Amino acid sequence: MLCPTSVRLSIIIPALNEAAVIEPLLQSLQSLREAGHEVILVDGGSSDDTAYLARSRVDKLINSQKGRARQMNAGAGEAEGEIFWFLHADSCLSFGFHEPLLSGLAGQKYGWGRFDIALSGRHMLLRLVEFMMNWRSRLSGIATGDQGIFVLRDSFLAVGGFPDIPLMEDIALSRRLKRLSPPLCLRQRLETSSRRWEERGILRTVLLMWELRLAYAVGVDPAKLEKLYR
Repeated sequence: MLCPTSVRLSIIIPALNEAAVIEPLLQSLQSLREAGHEVILVDGGSSDDTAYLARSRVDKLINSQKGRARQMNAGAGEAEGEIFWFLHADSCLSFGFHEPLLSGLAGQKYGWGRFDIALSGRHMLLRLVEFMMNWRSRLSGIATGDQGIFVLRDSFLAVGGFPDIPLMEDIALSRRLKRLSPPLCLRQRLETSSRRWEERGILRTVLLMWELRLAYAVGVDPAKLEKLYR
């Protein structure tokens, strides 16, 4: 059993050309660094200032082949904490956000989990998207990467980490982890950027994501899905 006051978090952030959004997240994590937790940024070959902006705000800056699964596995391979917490570069945290994570994993019921999500934009349709994402995740026990997946080191290693696929790595990891325990579904809302929905169109993006998930569920190669997504 973990003791919430002594357990160490390894916060792992995959990034590729995220200079425009990375600073607020890293700044919000400095209090956790001061408390003894570690922040690891895994850069997938950025051509902008991502690595430069992160260098003084992380404990480890790792260079990796691009690909979220590969980057997160590379970060986990260098992590020293008992809990791995995977965050997207455009996430936004408030003070004390980690506390329910630590207390929730302190018992023996859960080996992993995720947060509810809040999208940063103000469009009314985004509120519906949030609701559906959170509801679907609770119903299915499947988490997406922007929900801030967290997992005990032992559980992560037991399932072999993220599968080396270019898309749907979060879905695949969730399926593996569900064999070990149900997810701890925290109601605290992790804010993430709504830029993907706003740039592509909210309804168009929702339909695309449904199409991709359905295709993945029936066995379509993730490499083909990645091309469709891009």
